[in-house]
Amino acid sequence: MERERINIHKLVLKPGDIWENEWFLLTAGDLEKNDYNAMTVAWGSLGTMWSTPFAQVVVRPSRHTYGFMNTYDTFTLSHFPKKHQKALSYLGSVSGRDVPDKLAVAGLTPQPVPGVQAPAYREADLVIACKKIYWQDMDETHFLQDWIRGKYPPEGDYHRIYFGKIEHCESAW
Repeated sequence: MERERINIHKLVLKPGDIWENEWFLLTAGDLEKNDYNAMTVAWGSLGTMWSTPFAQVVVRPSRHTYGFMNTYDTFTLSHFPKKHQKALSYLGSVSGRDVPDKLAVAGLTPQPVPGVQAPAYREADLVIACKKIYWQDMDETHFLQDWIRGKYPPEGDYHRIYFGKIEHCESAW
């Protein structure tokens, strides 16, 4: 898909809809080293922190992508046209531990992104490339509403929160 670089301050989204209903593909790792993994994400945010445009994503320790997020300094968020929803559903339910070529099975083509090691995908219509600037583990004692615990299994597996400074943004919109 043909995308153009855009200023992140000019990006217009429906944040609740794009995260919860359309999803992003989070990818961490290094394309040149052929060492990366991707997972579908429906929880996150975009905004400004410390006077810097950022993307915030969360990854559970049980996910294969967690190790890549901790090892590498960059990650990408890729959004796809509706015709790729089945591929995103597959990528959110199959682990790269079990199916190392899951991106090929899903029919997505990794490609480099300026300024980061993590790849994005030729088929994406929006790419947000980030460099990690902060992380923190969720602490269940800080949940102020009981219903939040219901989003987790009994053993916890609480997310690690990552903030990434947006280094590059491309859109086909």
